[in-house]
Amino acid sequence: MRRRGLWVNALLVVTAAITLFPLVWMVAVSLMPTGQSATYPPPLWPTHPTFAHYRELWSHAGMARHLANSVLLAVLSTLCALTLNVAAGYAFAKLEFPGRARLEKSLLAALVIPAQVAMLPLFLELKALGLVDTYAGVLVPSLAGIFSIFLVRQAALAIPGELIDAARLDGASEWTIYTRVALPLMRPMLVTLAVFTFLGSWNDFLWPLIVLNDSERYTLPVALAALSREHVQDNELMMAGSVVTVVPVLVLFLSLQRYYLAGLMAGAVKG
Repeated sequence: MRRRGLWVNALLVVTAAITLFPLVWMVAVSLMPTGQSATYPPPLWPTHPTFAHYRELWSHAGMARHLANSVLLAVLSTLCALTLNVAAGYAFAKLEFPGRARLEKSLLAALVIPAQVAMLPLFLELKALGLVDTYAGVLVPSLAGIFSIFLVRQAALAIPGELIDAARLDGASEWTIYTRVALPLMRPMLVTLAVFTFLGSWNDFLWPLIVLNDSERYTLPVALAALSREHVQDNELMMAGSVVTVVPVLVLFLSLQRYYLAGLMAGAVKG
């Protein structure tokens, strides 16, 4: 039994090393002098570490502006999702209203439609509303996410109905029940939804590329793709840009990992 445990731990260590190696090498290449990563065999660590590529990103590539754009859009997208999708998910789980079952089935049917299929009609609607090349146009998909709604719905279904009925008997309004009873009990799921939404907005490439025309409004993934066309051979600069893109969300995920996992488990309690 002990030998079996050692083999399992060894396998986990090897798997973790294989998973982490690309990330570690990405950081290593970003610290290499220009052209060192193109040598053969490629070095695993810089001989003379330098932060010149990071300085290039901030001073000439305007990456600070694109970083601010990504932070702004990711935060606003997360706030919109927490405000609208959480309310909708709670309503589907705990409130009775005409057509609820039919609407749930319609949303579930729409969930299987690829997001790319809806991009063209959504873009045409935004064009008619004058929201193309605006931050508001980028935020529109986060206003009503079907997956987010049903993620919250599953968490809300786990709230005992007796608890809500007791609050109503005590004279609490539906708004008070929602804010004082339901939201605190769904806190792990709210953190999970926030992490999902923030990561999705931060890493989104296709939709901002379609909606935004002004390079000053580009998010980090779009700006990095545009930069790669100008510096095709500069692997070190591209890796520095990748580090700037990856590190913030990696830190966010690790700091909220406990709540994130608790939210996923809570969503699986009751279906």
